Amino acid sequence: MGNWKLFMKSNSNAKLKRPRKPQLDTDLQHPLIDDLLQPTPMQRNWTWWILVAVNSFLLLAGQSAATLLGRFYYDQGGGSKWLQTLTLSAAFPILYLPLLFTPPMAQPPPVAKISIIYIFLGLITAVDSLMYSYGLLYLTVSTFSLVCASQLGFNAVFSYFINADKFTVLTLNSVIVLTFSTAIIGVHSDSESPAEESRRSYVLGFILTLGASALYSLILSLMELSFQKVVKSQSLRAVLDMQIYTALVSTAAAAAGLFASGEWKGLKEDMEGFKKGRVAYVMTVVWTAVAWQVTNVGLVGLISEVSSLFSNVISTLGIPIVPVFAVLLFSEKMDGIKVVSLFLALWGFASYFYQHYIDHKAEKRGRMEGDGCGDASVQ
Repeated sequence: MGNWKLFMKSNSNAKLKRPRKPQLDTDLQHPLIDDLLQPTPMQRNWTWWILVAVNSFLLLAGQSAATLLGRFYYDQGGGSKWLQTLTLSAAFPILYLPLLFTPPMAQPPPVAKISIIYIFLGLITAVDSLMYSYGLLYLTVSTFSLVCASQLGFNAVFSYFINADKFTVLTLNSVIVLTFSTAIIGVHSDSESPAEESRRSYVLGFILTLGASALYSLILSLMELSFQKVVKSQSLRAVLDMQIYTALVSTAAAAAGLFASGEWKGLKEDMEGFKKGRVAYVMTVVWTAVAWQVTNVGLVGLISEVSSLFSNVISTLGIPIVPVFAVLLFSEKMDGIKVVSLFLALWGFASYFYQHYIDHKAEKRGRMEGDGCGDASVQ
């Protein structure tokens, strides 16, 4: 559906990592030199928080914009599911710009192994994108949000088995509250479904979106595992490489599906039938693709900085935001249920984020105690 340095372990009880000190010759080692060669704890702390905040903003802004534009495409008469699938990854070339100014990794992963990972993740991402495209076509935005909320529960399961993540009371509370916040929107939306929507289309959209949510969560956990076991780097270059080459494979698969299905023959008619006109059609497709790419950069960045579960929590936080903008842009009705859902989402997000704050304080306290013991032993 990026990142610089990893300061937290990739699990739900994430703790800050202390960067390794450079290896120096014995006659050059000195405490003052060590202090100069590594950032201060405050610098590490603020750098990490800034990176998490930036990636969270990219994920939330991109996801909200892309979902609304995707709904706008269908509402205005667009009907190509493969074209919508293509927009989820086709804008990846814009990432080559920051890549040009990024130094290469000191120890790049094995080419054969990382290539297999890129191809595999890219192919299942294309399948996942197609399923989401069908779901957004057949379901209202609120119902679509309900089903997408299930990805957090799927991610919890996959993270437990694949990434060895653990749960605390605060984390479990966050998952429950976030899921419930989007569930009440979806349940309420059943009465707002379009009259012409057939039962068969609704069921198909529900099943496909549910499957896409499960597959999406699996992709996140596998991507996190790839960073841990194969890439072994959380640099900006590693994050951009993961996003670019995975999107390249996904785009190629979606383009192949567009031509194999024959939908490409009807794109001209699709454009001419767009209610807002040809220019609006092109701009909608282009900016949808850009928005999804912004989303993916923020997503991959949070996976590398924190964990796949945390990235999914941030993603779920954005789900209730979409109906709010739908009210402003599409004149949808805003009732008390949607307001309550938004506040529940903020509560769940705060609960999970507070757990990371507690872990950070505990790690900082332990680090200070360890440094104190080290100084005492030297004296």
